[in-house]
Parts: sequence; structure tokens; C-alpha cells
Amino acid sequence: MKQHRIRIDLSYKGTNYHGWQMQENAITVQEEVNKALTLILREKIETTGCGRTDTGVHAKQYTAHFDCVGAIEDFPKLKYKLNTLLSRDIAVTDIYETYLGFHSRFDAIKRTYKYFIHTQKNPFENEYSTFISHDLNVDAMNDAAKLLTGKKDFTSFCKLHTNVSNNYCTVFEAYWIHNADKYVFTISANRFLRNMVRAIVGTMLDAGRNKTTDITEFEKIIEAKDRSKAGVSAPPQGLFLWKNEYPQSVGKNL
Repeated sequence: MKQHRIRIDLSYKGTNYHGWQMQENAITVQEEVNKALTLILREKIETTGCGRTDTGVHAKQYTAHFDCVGAIEDFPKLKYKLNTLLSRDIAVTDIYETYLGFHSRFDAIKRTYKYFIHTQKNPFENEYSTFISHDLNVDAMNDAAKLLTGKKDFTSFCKLHTNVSNNYCTVFEAYWIHNADKYVFTISANRFLRNMVRAIVGTMLDAGRNKTTDITEFEKIIEAKDRSKAGVSAPPQGLFLWKNEYPQSVGKNL
């Protein structure tokens, strides 16, 4: 029978989930999406995601794909059923058939993360932003961020013992914006390593707190290729997978 490859875009609040990736004895976003699709389409569905997110991390735009045997005639209806069945923490924003060669992870050419910090105590921010009780030196953090751009080995900011062939990533842009009591870090790259953004943010916060007195210290951390030289990973709740970008040829046309 003919196989159909379906692309699904969604957003989720990661507070109550152990990340995207399925794992034993833990509730994950992938598991919930797979169960909903399997129930609605009446065949075993296993999605493939664009990457991992850590426990408690959110996604504004996450892309996955799956294969099914039965043809889907009404995608708006499928989207409606999924959003009815899934918890309020997960929302399907688009779903459609794509070509069989499409791969949500390997076809992505650019990924963007944002990290949010607030410095005025606010109970309504706590699940989507990290509270730090003092102002930060945003100029020092931006000086550090500039050192991230380009193709580099990010072993110093990578979770140890992961199954990847290399730790090189090409960072296209990295910068902080400060407005009143809010700080937002944006970073875009062709790929990210596990825990990479949180480790980078945690290390840059040392500069923001003026613990790193010389910006060359941050450069030495990158060059060391040693996770123990970098700072503690920033908490997960401030991190969002913001956007995945694909070549223009990867669209709805089959």
C-alpha cells in the first residue's frame, strides 16, 4: 500500500513533560502526540521530531513528521480532532502531506532558541522565564555572545556522553536584548547539541554578574572543549525552541 509522509507543526508548554523524546517511565510530548494520532488514524503512528528538548523546556514552533498507510482526506478536520484530544499544553498549528523524502530533523537548515529572564519577582512569569533578583551586565553578555558566531566546536557546552559524531555547530547569530526588567537571549544555528543553549546561557550569566571579569575568559572556555570549564546550565523554564527553518523547496507541494 502507498505510504504517505505527513508534516506536523505544533507548540507546547514543557512544564509537565520530560521533553519531546519518548522515554521509559516518563511523560513526554512525543508520546502524547503518537497516542493521539494512533487513536484518530486507527493505525500505529510513530513521529520523528526535529530534535530533543529538555525536561521543562517549551517549544513555540516544533516540527515533526510521520508515515501512514491510509490517505488523509481532510487535514483541517484532523487538526481539529488532534487539538481536541491533546492536553491544553500541546497545540497543533499545521498538518499536511509532504513528499516522502522530507525529514523534520535532517532537512532543517536553521534553528532558533530564545531564553527569557526577568528581574522583578512576578508569579505569572515563573513558568516561562527565569527569575534573577538583580540586574545583569547586558554589554558583557553581548560581548560574550559575539564570540559564539561562526563554525566552532561546542564541546564545552555539550552534555557529556551523547551519541553524536562531532560537536561542531555553525552559529549564525547570538545576542541579548534588555528592556526594563526583561532580558531575552536569541541564538540561531544549523544544529544544537544536547543542553547546549542552557549551558551557554549559564556561562554568559557569569559575565552578566561580573564574575567573569575578562571577556577572553569566555573565549578560553570555548577553546578548552571541556564541559567542566563552563558554567552551570541555566534553568529549563526560560528556554523556548522558537523556530525551525527549512529550504523553500520543502513545502506542501508533493
